[in-house]
Amino acid sequence: MTRDGRLAELARSVAGPVACALVLTGLLSGWVATGGAGTLTRVRVQVISAAVPMRAYTPQAAAAVGAARVFLTIRNLSRSPDELIAVRSPDARRVVLVQRALPGGHSSVVAALAIPAGKTITLSPFGDDVVLENPVPYESARQVPLTLVFRDAGTVTIEAPVTGPGTP
Repeated sequence: MTRDGRLAELARSVAGPVACALVLTGLLSGWVATGGAGTLTRVRVQVISAAVPMRAYTPQAAAAVGAARVFLTIRNLSRSPDELIAVRSPDARRVVLVQRALPGGHSSVVAALAIPAGKTITLSPFGDDVVLENPVPYESARQVPLTLVFRDAGTVTIEAPVTGPGTP
């Protein structure tokens, strides 16, 4: 076999695997570019602190209070604004988001709370707030499970410590 024949045979045997590698690389690049590969390398929001104060020191007094307020400090690590659109907990049938910074000092249940790009917000009974409506008695527990749902960042599940009444 001549030298030219061997080079042609080598080129034919390499062409198939090289073409497959190029097509696969293109498909994987497209998958990553469209977000199909997920966001494992980027954390968009971070819950810095969380607490659910006891409603009272006795179960009877706590049951009379009804709602429980949640303290949360959330940092948006991205360059885009995001929104907290829901909070869920197995310890409460309903969890609502409350905005208190409305004109005239009024508060209202809202569908979302804004988290500006690159900023940290604090949610507490003294401002915008998360309220557990008629929760199960949690005062003897150490933690309350919460799942925070963000419009862009997805879900973050935390265990918020139970603290003394009125304390974060």
